Amino acid sequence: MLLVCGKAEVVHEDPTGLTLHAATVAVEVPSVIRLSTYVRVPYRAQVPLTRAGLMHRDRFRCAYCGARAETIDHVVPRSRGGAHSWQNCVACCAKCNHRKADKLLSEIGWRLRVVPTAPHGPHWRLLAHSTEADPLWQQYLGAPAA
Repeated sequence: MLLVCGKAEVVHEDPTGLTLHAATVAVEVPSVIRLSTYVRVPYRAQVPLTRAGLMHRDRFRCAYCGARAETIDHVVPRSRGGAHSWQNCVACCAKCNHRKADKLLSEIGWRLRVVPTAPHGPHWRLLAHSTEADPLWQQYLGAPAA
């Protein structure tokens, strides 16, 4: 819609070549656009906690052993009053998640490799709503904040 109204221009075409058709116009779907004029987007103070965002924050690595993460674990289990928050959730491999179960780290002598914190910055707001960023966008997004 921004392209049709003249509020944006195409920076990078979509390699799949998809086209949207209407009664009187056809528009090729772009991969990246640039706004011609500033459009105010409502500011969201916190990045919403999503599975995709959490996995990106922890770089798809288990917070306990460093293996490939497949699940999410609550550091302080919810059954013991732990919150479902950025500070209490970590990416975890299935093996560690099963071994830890509903125990506290102090009870089993484990330590976190990195202290979990809430991510911040504009890139995290984009990643929170997508499962995987398009590789073509990397040159426009820059490095995400850790």
